[in-house]
Amino acid sequence: MSRPALESLTRSVDEVKQVITSLTPEEWAMRSGCDGWTVKDLVAHMSSNYKEVVEPSDPPAEPVDLPAERMMDLLVAPRTDWTNEQVRDEYLEYCDGALAAMGALQEEPAASTVIALADLGSYPMNQLADAYAFDHYCHLRIDLLAPDGPIRRELPPTDDDQLGPAVGWMLTGLPQMQPGLVDQLSGRLRLELTGPGGGAWDLVRGGDDIVVEAPDGDADATVTSSAHDFVLWGTVRTPWRESCTVTGDEAMAATFLDALNIV
Repeated sequence: MSRPALESLTRSVDEVKQVITSLTPEEWAMRSGCDGWTVKDLVAHMSSNYKEVVEPSDPPAEPVDLPAERMMDLLVAPRTDWTNEQVRDEYLEYCDGALAAMGALQEEPAASTVIALADLGSYPMNQLADAYAFDHYCHLRIDLLAPDGPIRRELPPTDDDQLGPAVGWMLTGLPQMQPGLVDQLSGRLRLELTGPGGGAWDLVRGGDDIVVEAPDGDADATVTSSAHDFVLWGTVRTPWRESCTVTGDEAMAATFLDALNIV
């Protein structure tokens, strides 16, 4: 998926550029769809990540063992007192270089070199493009833009090419991001996602792990929603019950979905 993810990310970066270069001072101060962050904080999150890709900060004197979300907070915090223009300019300065770095990671030997991403799990380096494709789709299309975010701008509708890699990252990360989640899966759960980025996948237990595989035979329960809504409820931005239809063993599905929280 990683080369398609790079194309998805490139498109989202272009759209973020369009939006953040048109924001008014009032819009920069609005509350974003990402809990606790203003629009400026949200853009600072994206810009600081790209700055670290292109121009990494010196490593701390002592190893930092924090959840990934907390580490992101630590990058945003120093930018709280920055002006809107400083945050915007940092994004514009580093985003293209970060895309180039993601492109370089599609080549061996880097592509297959496995790295740990804090508490999110371990992945080949070429899949960093998938992670950022998800991050940008979620922050742009959900946390920033209406109807879920505060900013009203017209962008082309999303499609398989843009949303598919984001959904792919969520399913790739799901088995690793919550080690105890496997205990909440007691049967074959089929996920059917409709619309752009959609498809069907079965979640099953494989020893002590969750395995994501192509649909096979009958499922104990089937959960249906749009792929876009999956980004919302899969990250617990909205309750899954607002977007999903469940057939089959509803209690089994609910036990799993109540525990799911993809970062």
